[in-house]
This record gives sequence, structure tokens and C-alpha cells, in this order.
Amino acid sequence: MEQATDTPLKKTPLNARHRALGAKMVPFAGWEMPVEYSGITAEHLAVRERAGLFDVSHMGQIEIAGSNALEAVQRISCNDASKLQIGQAQYSGLLTEQGTFVDDLLVYKLANQHYMLVVNASHIDKDFAHIVEGITPAGDAVAVNASSRYALIAVQGPRAIDVVQPLTGIDLASMKYYWFAHGEVAGVRATVSRTGYTGEDGFEIFVPPQMADKVWLALMQAGEPVGVIPCGLGARDTLRLEAAMSLHGNDIDESTTPVEAGLGWIVGWKKESFVGSDVLKRQKAEGTTRKLVGFEMIDRGIARHGYPIVSGAEQVGIVTSGTQTPYLKKAIGLGYVPTALSAAGTELEIDIRGRRLKARVVPTPFYKRTK
Repeated sequence: MEQATDTPLKKTPLNARHRALGAKMVPFAGWEMPVEYSGITAEHLAVRERAGLFDVSHMGQIEIAGSNALEAVQRISCNDASKLQIGQAQYSGLLTEQGTFVDDLLVYKLANQHYMLVVNASHIDKDFAHIVEGITPAGDAVAVNASSRYALIAVQGPRAIDVVQPLTGIDLASMKYYWFAHGEVAGVRATVSRTGYTGEDGFEIFVPPQMADKVWLALMQAGEPVGVIPCGLGARDTLRLEAAMSLHGNDIDESTTPVEAGLGWIVGWKKESFVGSDVLKRQKAEGTTRKLVGFEMIDRGIARHGYPIVSGAEQVGIVTSGTQTPYLKKAIGLGYVPTALSAAGTELEIDIRGRRLKARVVPTPFYKRTK
């Protein structure tokens, strides 16, 4: 939910830079953010074929430290953080007692007793309150909302390494996916993580907010030879959907569990217990009544968020995400349907403004990069 109109929108440290570049600015999760610069299609294709630069400084960072920090993270996140080594990250979920999503997040192991959780912009305060309450039984662990200490810039695409490597002494080629390292980027102290939300190779760079513009300009300059361009939230959304990455508030929320969403792989099934574990273990054993599926339109039309999914005479679900993809050039979407209708090849219909158009369940991700 957006903030009330009389509440001033928050601005990232790069707000003036976006305006100077002619970005179209929109309200998003209480922030004023660039939705596009040169056009969503051009920006999407740049990331698939070359590299794009994103301001994701609206994301939140919550740090947990103390002698029982691991126990705290294990309790409030569903993945198994005990598997992390220092310098490694994992995708996880922050869950309710009912096993549903408060938020999805990344967990970074900074040190043996120090973790950083990167959460979604619209849920920073809510997540922080949930975490503070949830870690209390763990003992010696304290949570700090450290979001104001970081600006976050993402460089995504097959040429991302060519953009970032000239600016840092960190050996990026040897960095594995979902690992990170500390060093400098453009002479600025930074943490560089090989992560992203586009389905491409890439890096996310944490820097002090007051140095964000210097790093942004350096990345733009270093990326000129490979054709890097600035990209907005519009392309970020179409890219993540092609890669079938879930969007909190659309595909996952407080009514859906990781098992229903096909995210059982982010659950630490061998952990003794964590918030929501009883429900998830029961769902794993007994199955669920619905599943999140990917679909392609057979008839000509674009399925959008909120459109009904129909089978026979009944509505059986709702489209959670949908678009016409610039790279695959297909109309695709995600939505929850009864488990009996979730097999690849199953034909459904999408009610698009009163017209029932055919769609087919397909395997996800829709797009997978070549490694």
C-alpha cells in the first residue's frame, strides 16, 4: 500500500541523478523512484544483452548481532542459515506462525555473530518490528535497522562484470553466485554481492549514501564501452517475471506459504523449528490445495495482475503477475490454481475485461540465462 498523499515521499541518495537523466519518477512503496528512462523495452533488452544499472537504495537492511545471532536468524527466517559461510548469502522468507510470508529477504553472513537481512522497501518498519519480537527467545541477539547506512546499486546483465571489475580490486570472476566481498568500488568502501533480481548475472553494491552518486557516475562511465544504460522499476519487474522470481505483494504475501509458491527449496526442512515450521512441514507431508504456476497466453491478449483465471464455468484463481515480455516476446503470467490444474500443459482461460482467452500452464522459469 502506498503512503497517504500528504506524506512526503522518501528519496534515495540518487534522486537528483535520476531527474538529471530524465527518468520518469513515480511513487513506489512510499518512495519516489524511477520507473523508466529510455523505455521499459529498451532497458529490459539492455539487461538481457549487455548491462543495466538500477538504483535499489529503497531496499531495507536489518542487522542482527550477538553471541546468539545465528539462533535468532534461524528462528525468524525459514531457510537454514547454519549452512552459510562468512561471505555467503541466501534467499529466505520471513514468515508468520501460519507459515505465510511477512516478506521475502536475503540473509548475508557478515561474521560468525553478525548477519544482515535485506528486505523489501514497503515492509522495512513492519519487518523490523516482527524481527525484534521474533528473536527475543533466542537470547543474546540484537536487531538494528541499518537501512540509513546504505545505498544500493545493482549492475545486471551478461556484461556486468566488465562494468564493475575495472573499478574494484575484488576478483569478481572468482566470486560465486550468492557470495559477497568487502573492498572498494571507484575508491569508495563497498560490499559487492553477486546477486540480483533480473535472472541475469550481476552485482549489487552497498555503499555509504553520501558516496552513491560518485559510484553511480563511475559505473556509467566504466560501462560506456559495453553499452550500459540506467534502468527503472518497470524493466526490473518484467525481467524478474521472465525469470519467474516472486514479487512480494503479488505472488507471495501473508495469504501464501513457500510450499504453495513453489519455494520449498528456501525452507530448512532439517531445522528443528522456526516461525511457521509446523504448518510448512504439514503441507509438505500432506500436499496443498493450490499451487503457483506459470502460464503463456495461447490467444492474443495480455494477462494482468488481478485478472480472473477460469476453468470451465468456474473462476479457479487470480493472475498475480502478468506482462508481454520484451525479450521472449510472449504474454506470460503467474497465478495460483487448484493443484489438480497445475500440471504443465493444462489449458486455462484468463478473463481479460470480460473476454475469456486461452492460456496454457508451462514450466518455470520462462527465461533461464545461459551460463
